[in-house]
Amino acid sequence: MKQVISTNQAPGAIGPYSQAIKANGFVFVSGQLPVVPATGQFAEGGVAGQTRQSLANVKAILAEAGCALDDVVKTTVFIKDMNDFGAVNTAYAEYFTHDCPARACIEVARLPKDALVEVEVIAVCK
Repeated sequence: MKQVISTNQAPGAIGPYSQAIKANGFVFVSGQLPVVPATGQFAEGGVAGQTRQSLANVKAILAEAGCALDDVVKTTVFIKDMNDFGAVNTAYAEYFTHDCPARACIEVARLPKDALVEVEVIAVCK
């Protein structure tokens, strides 16, 4: 059985998908853009600010599912420019401080709404 996870503490889906799906103890969080839920605009602060906002959105969705960042086992970070890897990594390290999840970081040609970063995660929740 699967359960749709949805919260207004993170931006709503902009297409035919869910913010997250919980199934068999796993939570699959869709890619999160750096949209500030209260304004509908991208976070300020360049790629670092956008990374922080994407992860704040992930954190809010996980909380709605009864999970936390410590439950994340895998992340995928999509970035527009691999030259931003250092700034993204520094902001990312503010959210994942110990026993970090497995991760892939992929440069892409373009992200929705021309974002600089997008983050998706998989968590295992109790």
